[in-house]
Amino acid sequence: MKSSNDERYRQIAKKIVHYRIKKGLSQDELADKIGISKSYLSKIEAPNSTKAFSLDVLFAIADGLDVEVIKFFMPIEKE
Repeated sequence: MKSSNDERYRQIAKKIVHYRIKKGLSQDELADKIGISKSYLSKIEAPNSTKAFSLDVLFAIADGLDVEVIKFFMPIEKE
């Protein structure tokens, strides 16, 4: 059974990828910076993944990208 949150996780994942690339970081670099494995970050970012992750991980990703965590829940601005 699919979780009703699957699409929410996918949308957050897209934004993580967007801000990571904008910051010029590879998955390896971001994972190292925030203390998680590259494979875990890869699962979080995977477009078809519904990998659940904690708020602690989301806060760490936001800090690692120097992005306010709220941005993961808002539309990506035109830049």
